[in-house]
Amino acid sequence: MSSGVNRIEVVELGQAEKRPRRIAIGTFDGVHLGHRAVIEGCSTVLTFEPHPLEVLNPTAAPKLLMPFEVKRDVLEGIGVEELVVIPFDREFTRLTAEEFIEDILIESLGAEAVSVGENFRFGTRASGTPEMLASHSGFETRVVPLVEVGGEAVSSTRIRALVAAGAMEEARACLGVPFMVQGEVVKGDQRGRELGYPTANIVPDDRLVTPGHGVYAAFADGHPAAVSVGVRPTFDTGRGVLIETYLIDRNDDLYGRQLRVAFVERLRGERRFEDADALFAQMAEDVEDAGRVCATFHRPGGSEEGSDSTTG
Repeated sequence: MSSGVNRIEVVELGQAEKRPRRIAIGTFDGVHLGHRAVIEGCSTVLTFEPHPLEVLNPTAAPKLLMPFEVKRDVLEGIGVEELVVIPFDREFTRLTAEEFIEDILIESLGAEAVSVGENFRFGTRASGTPEMLASHSGFETRVVPLVEVGGEAVSSTRIRALVAAGAMEEARACLGVPFMVQGEVVKGDQRGRELGYPTANIVPDDRLVTPGHGVYAAFADGHPAAVSVGVRPTFDTGRGVLIETYLIDRNDDLYGRQLRVAFVERLRGERRFEDADALFAQMAEDVEDAGRVCATFHRPGGSEEGSDSTTG
């Protein structure tokens, strides 16, 4: 497993050389503010791929906030130097908590410091606890309490609900950066082009959270954009959900390329219009609104949005 052009080093557990490490451990879906508190002061992140519930209980597995590639880029953006990936499979689930500590943290990775959230569990039947890690003399352990935003604990579950409701500002307050989706641009019905607003279309990945239906101000590979998420009720196409992105003041050919969209603010809900003229008038208004929101949005420093790491 390689990080390609990325500065962060990505290795599978079996390929990691033993050396002194300060390690943050977790699934880190979303890399939200709670996760960042755990990661602070650590140069190595130890994570699991796929999400453990996809193996342990597939019917209960959540839709993820971000694919692995986006998680990698966000981790790089906050200064993580190394991402060690444990391929999570049935064999790994048989590892006891004691074996996880001795075989992985100490023998394989040379941990000198370990950081986990207060709700972290590990080992067979989730028998390992933060207290168990803290009692081990082989390394220093830091147990990080849950982080609160707006008087409520930040969690991936909370953020999934916010994104599904289209509450992008609240989601961003928990994530620290805008919620992002990434996917290959595919051909749509060409109606946006006919109306003067050609869009780059992404079919949402069923394994990932999709923003609630509506129109959003966003950045697409760093460029201001108006984005529609939904089923295009005005035309009764019968097609499924699409993420349709209009890059403001740009006309790039993006077919077949990867596009990363960072959602800033929901402008309105999805609705049916009487005819194409009414839709066109609303699209003009949406684009103007999106441009205004993007012009006044202060993007976080660094490369956390991954705005230039995909298609540019």
